[in-house]
Amino acid sequence: MAKETEIVFVDGVRTPFGRAGEKGMFWNTRADDLVVKAMIGVLERNPQIPKDRFDEVAIAATTQTGDQGLTIGRSAAMLAGLPKSVPGYAIDRMCAGAMTAVTNVAGGIAFGAYDLAIAGGVEHMGHHPMGSGVDPNPRFLSEKLVDPEALNMGNTAEKLHDRFPQLTKERSDAFALRSQQRANAAYEANNIQPDLISVATKSEAGWGLATRDEGLRPETTLEGLAALKTPFRSHGRITAGNASGLNDGATASIIASGDAAREYGLKPKMRMVSFAYAGVEPEIMGIGPIPSTEKALRKAGLTINDIGLFELNEAFAVQVLSLLDHFGIDDEDPRVNQWGGAIAMGHPLASSGVRLMIQLAAQFEQHPEVQFGLTAMCVGLGQGGSVIWENPNYKGAK
Repeated sequence: MAKETEIVFVDGVRTPFGRAGEKGMFWNTRADDLVVKAMIGVLERNPQIPKDRFDEVAIAATTQTGDQGLTIGRSAAMLAGLPKSVPGYAIDRMCAGAMTAVTNVAGGIAFGAYDLAIAGGVEHMGHHPMGSGVDPNPRFLSEKLVDPEALNMGNTAEKLHDRFPQLTKERSDAFALRSQQRANAAYEANNIQPDLISVATKSEAGWGLATRDEGLRPETTLEGLAALKTPFRSHGRITAGNASGLNDGATASIIASGDAAREYGLKPKMRMVSFAYAGVEPEIMGIGPIPSTEKALRKAGLTINDIGLFELNEAFAVQVLSLLDHFGIDDEDPRVNQWGGAIAMGHPLASSGVRLMIQLAAQFEQHPEVQFGLTAMCVGLGQGGSVIWENPNYKGAK
């Protein structure tokens, strides 16, 4: 039996996340240009890697048409200046697209087919609204394969509230407020900016530069959140305040074998321990990360108590709370989303998985007492994805 190949997260960057739509800062920016900008950013930060040594470029997009089409992993690789000898492909697992790009190339590295790869994702929800151009098979409804509401993410979040009455709107709003406060504090402390790649923007006012996430609302209050409309149901619990927004943005990371990292003198930010995906009932897709996390922990021989930092994608506050309740973790646990999450920063679907990894990697550096961390997210149509990482800076528990 060959020795297990070490898989490392070398580095990752992202663009600021913009608000989708005509008033958003990236309305006049192409989706492929966003991910190319991120890829160039991560390549420039690691100039010691010869560009022809990359074995693969995996880029995720949920809507693979228009400026997100044309096998975006291959087209973005050429646009980013990689040699034409470097192959690439497009990938789709909805919200977990970039996460799947990372775990796919990790599998290739573990098998020995790759040494170095770029993995990331992009979503321009302004140009490609969720579900645009989709034609669901009529059997889904005629054969009752899924609940009719399963194709609307907001409705699936309302159903989580229905199923778990202890997950109240008040808890969701309080969690959302903390997300905004923590994200604001992280920006104030300059924790986010080092891994952001500025993007030129163009609007009627002229040229500008995007240097921070557009959806941040540090002025948020509990009273303001309580008063917001519930668009998915009258007297519902899901609002624009306790859910992630509709966003545009891109992420890119370098994933390598431990041997390749050593060959090029790279200092890995994280080591991959295990990953897992799981399926759940599509109408309550938000619980997806619970079974995927249990599976990833089992494969790693760890328990939830071994996890010292959590980066959980805040598609909806209720969705994160369902995972915390399941594992007996307090709503305000400081290990969870220390720097806020998608409720504040945004969730450009297929790009978000790598944002979680970028933030966990930066937190690992600040917390040498933490050995293991988790990145996890729910996925449309009833899935969850989880990746467990080890901190290379670990110095032993305090």
